[in-house]
Amino acid sequence: MIAVYRAGLFHLLDDPASYDPRDGYFEDGALVIEDGHVVRAGAWGDIAPTIGDAPVTRFDNALIVPGFVDAHVHYPQVDIIASPADHLMDWLGVHTFPSEVRFADRAVADEAAGFFLDQLLAHGTTSALVYATVHKGSAVALFEAAAARNMRIVSGKVLMDRHAPDGLMDTAQSGFDDSAALIRDWHGKGRIGYAVTPRFAVTSSERQLELAGRLVRENPGVLMHTHLAETHEEIAEVRRLFPDCADYLGVYEKFGLATKRSVFAHCLHLTDDEWHRMRRHDCAVAFCPTSNLFLGSGLFDAKAAAGLRIGLGTDVGGGTSLSLLATMDEAFKVGQLRRQLSDAFKLFHWATLGGAKALRLDSKIGNFESGKEADFLVLDRAATPVLARRLARAREPEEVLFALALLGDDRTVKHTYVAGRLAHSRDRS
Repeated sequence: MIAVYRAGLFHLLDDPASYDPRDGYFEDGALVIEDGHVVRAGAWGDIAPTIGDAPVTRFDNALIVPGFVDAHVHYPQVDIIASPADHLMDWLGVHTFPSEVRFADRAVADEAAGFFLDQLLAHGTTSALVYATVHKGSAVALFEAAAARNMRIVSGKVLMDRHAPDGLMDTAQSGFDDSAALIRDWHGKGRIGYAVTPRFAVTSSERQLELAGRLVRENPGVLMHTHLAETHEEIAEVRRLFPDCADYLGVYEKFGLATKRSVFAHCLHLTDDEWHRMRRHDCAVAFCPTSNLFLGSGLFDAKAAAGLRIGLGTDVGGGTSLSLLATMDEAFKVGQLRRQLSDAFKLFHWATLGGAKALRLDSKIGNFESGKEADFLVLDRAATPVLARRLARAREPEEVLFALALLGDDRTVKHTYVAGRLAHSRDRS
């Protein structure tokens, strides 16, 4: 059955630096959906004569955009969001690890997974690359909850066999065996994907990283998801633990974990040579500005990362919001501090098509090209009095998008659709 949605509409067909992104902005637009996939998107005047008697749902004072893609987020950390600490390593020991131990209990994991995914939808995120915990059941809980909501979620059990509390470690072999079983049972099932997930080099032995590399080699469709160069303290510890490697990236290279399907979160303190090698391997980067600012880890260098696939990550609970609109706001401010201007088109690219490319999912999601899965949002241009007042004076697409990015949050997300079906409505909240 065909359904048509009419409102303002915006999507990106490519990196906005490579063409005029205003070509994808329509003050009066339409999105045509059939069987959970996009048929066509564009100007209402062009589409109206082609739809016959198909039902049309109209949203006033609204903008239809692709569903947001979160390129790095920890679902077990929703309970410790906004927990203070001096720096990353302190925060992990004081807050994160004690909280994650609880996820050995499947009931805890089930409840948190459902809450987390419902909150993603409420904040406009329809796809995400997600950390579970070291417990196999935590990944299963997330996969089951995502399948029930038909969300495109990529995740994996964490690999962590040293430098962590009792109850939060596996072994190199058990981590391999559990991951292999999860890949067999879940990867490619519906809209679920798997990511081999060493927490970071500090918490995995050489044997565990070696076996992680084997998982990547033997399962070419999976992602590899981990952290890289988030803090100076972390880098110093990696150098101590892996003295035969020239730098942090070199550890992942040594074990075959730096590939075109690798997504590295943060990447704040890489050398020029590491950036060069990241490009050579065609790795992707998750830029997590709210987390980097909250933990005082550093400022992402988008200029140094040029040429890489970049997505935005909320990183909760190191981050302070599940909203990718709020994350765009912080990304812009990081750019200002770096004297690297990020315009509205770039911000939306990182949150939609850029994130999809980072996760190697751009053939399925990220914009409204014909045949793609119909994940989309209806953003309310009058969600708050300040936003409504600002947009009343906006005349250009750049102004509209910039105001939404800088002033928007979950209140701005009026409706969230997943594969063409309404999955969240603020009117029902």
